[in-house]
Amino acid sequence: MRPQVLLVFLTRFEESMAMLKGIAHYERTHQIWAAFHDDQARTETEPHWLRAKKWHGVISRHTTPGLVQVCAELKIPLVDLNDVPLFPGVPKIRPDNVGLGHLGAEHFLERGHRHFGFSGFSNYEWSCERRDGFVEALKLAGRDCDVFDVTYPGDLTPVWDVAQISTLAGWLKRLPKPAGVMACMDLRAQQIISAAQGSGILIPEEVAILGANNDPIRCELAYPPLSSAAPNAFQSGYRAAELLADLLAGNKPASYDQRVEPLGVVARQSTDVLAIDDRSVAAALSFIRERASHGITVDQVVRQVYSSRSQLEKKFRRHLGRSPQAEIRRVQVHKIRQLLVETDFPLKKIAELTGFEHVEYMCVLFKRLMGDSPGIYRKKTQTNPPHSAARPVAG
Repeated sequence: MRPQVLLVFLTRFEESMAMLKGIAHYERTHQIWAAFHDDQARTETEPHWLRAKKWHGVISRHTTPGLVQVCAELKIPLVDLNDVPLFPGVPKIRPDNVGLGHLGAEHFLERGHRHFGFSGFSNYEWSCERRDGFVEALKLAGRDCDVFDVTYPGDLTPVWDVAQISTLAGWLKRLPKPAGVMACMDLRAQQIISAAQGSGILIPEEVAILGANNDPIRCELAYPPLSSAAPNAFQSGYRAAELLADLLAGNKPASYDQRVEPLGVVARQSTDVLAIDDRSVAAALSFIRERASHGITVDQVVRQVYSSRSQLEKKFRRHLGRSPQAEIRRVQVHKIRQLLVETDFPLKKIAELTGFEHVEYMCVLFKRLMGDSPGIYRKKTQTNPPHSAARPVAG
């Protein structure tokens, strides 16, 4: 008889889907199970589900004391994927949160930042671990970090959200600029973005903002799109299945708290800048990022930042090593690349969306900067699509 395995995962979370894919991959290549997916996580609040059928093992992303107790009573091996403190005797797979913090610090240091902030939740262990990793990596580089932690009530409400944005605004105003700020998770990063925008702080030119968990929908819906440190949910699921197979074979786990190394930082616009302390250059970069795809000129940029063209040219070359015109083209080409990969739009449509009157000129410029024509670039990238990391939702 095939082992009967219960999987407790809410599928509305993308990280749960990635973990389930990891479990399925292990099951296909190593072990034949009869799996039942509790996709509403009813076992979390109704552990009597465990008594209704003979289960040989459980893998849960939503583990509660009640679930742990019933599994212990029935002697059912349980693997916990929830990023909360250990339950005694229950092996756990969770992200390397300190490693996520290290990734965030390295991301900002590579971009030349000298001032840093971190904001998270002081009452959650995973958030504190990410904070400690961020601060530790900065300290090793000889840098300090301004920490702004709060107590999270466990449920996001409009009233709490508004209050947080207000207090975050005061903190951001006090930070020396430009600054690199990491949040404990993407939700907190979105609040920081709202606080910065409400205070007239430029993102990413004055404050670059990095989230964690890499929830693709949340990150892409943010404005500007949010960079995020990505855990490896697929690997977490795979290792949970591997661990359950060992438990079913009567083996004891080598460790009851196993950490999974993160994938890396998925960079988007919220950190896409070098740290620059010149306000006119920062403002010009912000305007270019917003308007480059509308076919703007350098003269329009000059008028926007109340500077002379020659002065702005000198500042751009000093801070970026390129001219304002080259920056406009860089942003346009980045957008062309995105449209080539993510859409099947014809080149004429892409030219219209990126500020080019003539598609022929767009193609010539793209090939000069990228080495391939748009058509060849599209074939290459769509044949080998980039890996997209899924997010584990912490806590």
